[in-house]
Amino acid sequence: MKLKTILLRAALISLILLPAAGCAAQQKSGLSEAAGKYSQILFYIDRLYMEDVDLDALVDRAVTAMVGELDPHSAYISAEDVRAMNEPLQGEFEGIGIEFAVIRDTLTVQATVAGGPSERVGLLAGDKIVRVDTSDIAGIGLSNEDVYGYLRGPKGTKVGLGVLRKGVSGILDFTVVRDKIPINSLDAAYIVDGDVLYLKLSRFAIKSGEEIAEAFRSAGTEIHGVILDLRSNTGGYLPTAIDIADEFLEAGDLIVYTEGRAMPRLQESAMGDGLYCEGPLVVMIDENSASASEIVAGAIQDQDRGIIVGRRSFGKGLVQQAIPLEDGSELRLTVARYHTPSGRVIQSPYEAGHADEYYRNFYERYVRGESFSRDSIQFPDSLKFRTLKLGRTVYGGGGIMPDVFVPQDTASYSDYYASLLRQGLVIEYVNGLCDRNRSEWTMKYRSFERFDRSFSVTDDMVDGLVALASERGIELKEDELERSREDLCLYMKALVASSIVSRDCFYRVMNSQSPEFQAALEALREASLSRNALL
Repeated sequence: MKLKTILLRAALISLILLPAAGCAAQQKSGLSEAAGKYSQILFYIDRLYMEDVDLDALVDRAVTAMVGELDPHSAYISAEDVRAMNEPLQGEFEGIGIEFAVIRDTLTVQATVAGGPSERVGLLAGDKIVRVDTSDIAGIGLSNEDVYGYLRGPKGTKVGLGVLRKGVSGILDFTVVRDKIPINSLDAAYIVDGDVLYLKLSRFAIKSGEEIAEAFRSAGTEIHGVILDLRSNTGGYLPTAIDIADEFLEAGDLIVYTEGRAMPRLQESAMGDGLYCEGPLVVMIDENSASASEIVAGAIQDQDRGIIVGRRSFGKGLVQQAIPLEDGSELRLTVARYHTPSGRVIQSPYEAGHADEYYRNFYERYVRGESFSRDSIQFPDSLKFRTLKLGRTVYGGGGIMPDVFVPQDTASYSDYYASLLRQGLVIEYVNGLCDRNRSEWTMKYRSFERFDRSFSVTDDMVDGLVALASERGIELKEDELERSREDLCLYMKALVASSIVSRDCFYRVMNSQSPEFQAALEALREASLSRNALL
């Protein structure tokens, strides 16, 4: 982690913890009175109330309500929820290292993590885990949370597995020693058009920068274009966002600055030693891109470094500091606002204490037609800003507005297809399909190119999905199925590619028909040809 990033984090922590360290002179005069009143109420409830009271639960609810009167992103998080929320960002957990699915009430290995403990003892994709230690787990209504409880545990502990394997009689016994398992935040990295590196980042985790650096090292060719896909990336660690933006910007380029009532202006600038400081660059965003995604996209746009493609981002531009409490819970308190290099505020407008209205306003963007037409988004002159190198007009007022707008394509949408997705039936059916055909398909499709050329979703496969849906109470609507058939088949093919070939092949398939991805490629080509390209 870079020195300036360390200093930024340290400054945030020190500013927040200062009052807790006993600096009463800097506290408002009303703080002691308010705290005393709250303590008195708890005291009298504990001593005088007619029945026993769970004070911990009472305090949790009171604190949740109190924080709810602030901005929409401040939050109190109970101790049991803290680890679950931090785990994807910390980039690893301790367990046996498998990707799994529960198929027909049986835990089925979809893939083993490369170099992980399960791969080391010889577990294979398609294996069915029917026993964990002395507990039979097949046919008991297993949930994903149950699986985590059985298989995760401290590094170095052992777990016994009973496994059914196709073509082998009886139950195979394995002993797996749990270890630290990495959680990748880079969902896909592959070469397009011979020399363009596509990077799909799902979140900004501690090790995201390392994953991107490894993708550049492993590209196997000289890179002449990069597409950084931040669609549906809801954010993560601020230091990671700064580090990733730094990989693309020139020395001295401002990345972001923050300001708050109790903290001075803090800013971060690029060091100029990044992986790809020159060359065509496109950043893809959509309405679900938020926070750290908006910091990166805003910096790239304001510094005229690359082209932003997609739809207006969410608009989460508030800095939360995670403050650990004595019982293991956390207060995630908003301490400042993010500003892009040109001075734009990323945060969408809100009224304190009205989080429901804030999120309702976000969903009403769709009703107003924002997803389908750039003209439906109106900005007053007061929200116009200028980029720092070319002086282009960009807009504040919440979120990042792309340079190239791509409307959402809903022509193939149908309620029937949506029902299949909501109920998880497409994934369930394809998991079963891959399970039954894994040996044959793995041998047949040894590369993505061969898979993409040869594999197609047949009518029989679609009929099988329809039959499963019917069993689960979803009545077939033939006209809606036909309207959504092309999208459905594409999604099914992408799921098969992910399971049979490799995880990033899901995006290779989906991007082949994605209007946003095609627009990103076109913008990259134009940037390569134009003398006035944003480099």
